[in-house]
Amino acid sequence: MCNLYNITTSQEAVRQWTRTLRDILGNLEPSIDIYPNRPGPVVRNALDGERELANLLWGMPTPVERMKGKADYGTTNIRNPQYSHWQQYVGVENRCVVPVTSFAEPSPTPGDKDPETGIQRNYWFALNEDRPLFFFAGLWTPWHGVRKVKDGPGNFELYGFMTTAPNALIKPIHEKAMPVILRTQEETETWLTAPWSEAKRLQRTAPDDALVIVEKPATQIKFPQQAPAQGSLF
Repeated sequence: MCNLYNITTSQEAVRQWTRTLRDILGNLEPSIDIYPNRPGPVVRNALDGERELANLLWGMPTPVERMKGKADYGTTNIRNPQYSHWQQYVGVENRCVVPVTSFAEPSPTPGDKDPETGIQRNYWFALNEDRPLFFFAGLWTPWHGVRKVKDGPGNFELYGFMTTAPNALIKPIHEKAMPVILRTQEETETWLTAPWSEAKRLQRTAPDDALVIVEKPATQIKFPQQAPAQGSLF
């Protein structure tokens, strides 16, 4: 499952791609790693119908039967939209697209660990070596609940993104799933506006040549201005 991705692009590029008219994001850092239960930029269909660039918290509400403990830390990756819990979110009003320039999957090799932290190192994927902008197909919702026990209940706006079967590039590294990627303006427009009967067709495996590996655990080349940090499939 994808629980870490990076954005190295401008707000203007995101706005132009998605034809967004309202921007309440604030300032987008030149390079930012996004982890679960942390804020990330999305373009959404806002409650008033306006297309909006905003910061939401990564992790959709978890199905009650899968909750563990008193806090819901969120479900980051959504594989089965036909499941009853997710059906309430598949309408146009709850769809969003998530800007990304590269995403990570942990190495499946046990020895690929950072010697200082013990954390498994990652493979990083992008459209090409220049890491151009693309999007994940996402869902979002307002939510009231407990995100952290120490903070108690609160009001949040949450998002997650769709996954599907992995292509030939990703399968040796993560055999269960890959994110649903949108590579054209037409695809993002369809995801944001089309009836579910049409939009759900975008939940398909990317062509084998759609992505490349831009970083491997053996090299761990750092992105510019990338601060070290550490990071569900359902």
